[in-house]
Amino acid sequence: MQVTKPDCRFIAHYLPQFHPIPENDSWWGKGFTEWTNVAKANPLYSGHYQPRLPADLGFYDLRVPEVRQFQADLALAHGIEGFCYYHYWFHGKRLLERPFNEVLTSGEPNFPFCLAWANETWSRRWLGEEKDVLIQQTYSDEDDLNHVRWLLPVFSDPRCIKINGRPLFLIYRPNDLPNPQKTTDIFRIESIKNGLPEPYLIGVNSHCWKLDCRSIGFDHTLCFMPQLSNLPEFMSDESSRAKRIRNKVLGVNCSKLKIYDYENAVTSMLSNMDTYKHSVIPSIFVDWDNTARRGENAIIMANTTPAKFGKALSGITQNIQDRPIEERIVFINAWNEWAEGNHLEPDIKNGLGYLQQIKQIKNFGYTEVSY
Repeated sequence: MQVTKPDCRFIAHYLPQFHPIPENDSWWGKGFTEWTNVAKANPLYSGHYQPRLPADLGFYDLRVPEVRQFQADLALAHGIEGFCYYHYWFHGKRLLERPFNEVLTSGEPNFPFCLAWANETWSRRWLGEEKDVLIQQTYSDEDDLNHVRWLLPVFSDPRCIKINGRPLFLIYRPNDLPNPQKTTDIFRIESIKNGLPEPYLIGVNSHCWKLDCRSIGFDHTLCFMPQLSNLPEFMSDESSRAKRIRNKVLGVNCSKLKIYDYENAVTSMLSNMDTYKHSVIPSIFVDWDNTARRGENAIIMANTTPAKFGKALSGITQNIQDRPIEERIVFINAWNEWAEGNHLEPDIKNGLGYLQQIKQIKNFGYTEVSY
């Protein structure tokens, strides 16, 4: 049965990791990029879809302008409004900066963007734990001022995504800021001093699930998905009886692997939103399997299909149709998180399947299909 056609703004998180940098050469080995992990992943059980191999774009290098243009063309053709590039700022030092630098300075591709400051300390772990630190995230008022001054050309670029005329900027761990209200004040005041509108500042609740970010100086809260803490034993790498029972239901005879049904996980995570007393910007994740990064300690979604992703995305878009169009936004995680098995970009198994779900919803509404 056809539902009402949703009118919604889809923005996809974008990882700029796919090119070598000196720091990664030093930390992980010469020539390391995200593809290094992706290509070496192995299946951990019968039917496990690993490695994830790219289709249309191949093992690309983001230093190549034609790659960035192809990505933008592909996203635009399937109903995505723009990319939200992860932005790595460490007290004035930027990492993985080249792709976005070239997007900004060249004017190409002519495709909307915003930035999300991934203000995490980098370590040799891949779930945000600060163990064996590679580069530390630090804060100061002076750094906030330098940061927003660097951001002014981003905010003034005509491609910058806006909400009610205000350039969009996200902070991944708002609660890590020593004084978030002061940081957000500095960002707004300096923007106004330079003749720009106040930035529309969104705090991401990935590590502060219940927080209304408006209470600490932000304009809104992004309800980030997947909320891995909602999964039982998601941090436990040990064998357990509960894991064996869950895995057996999914057809896997193992008491160590952390495997979850995608549809059940999405339903559970989205149900948390019903408990909020504050409004949030919703998001949805495409898939999840970080075997490429964590091997047998990975978190793996089973029974994933483009149709199940489409069903979840459709439900979210329908639920926000009463909002003003400028605020009718859904973030999609992610465009190209290949080492997390979480990507809209086509692979050899699903091709354009996930992107076609977005196009279907954007253009025609969602038609129920069987799994």
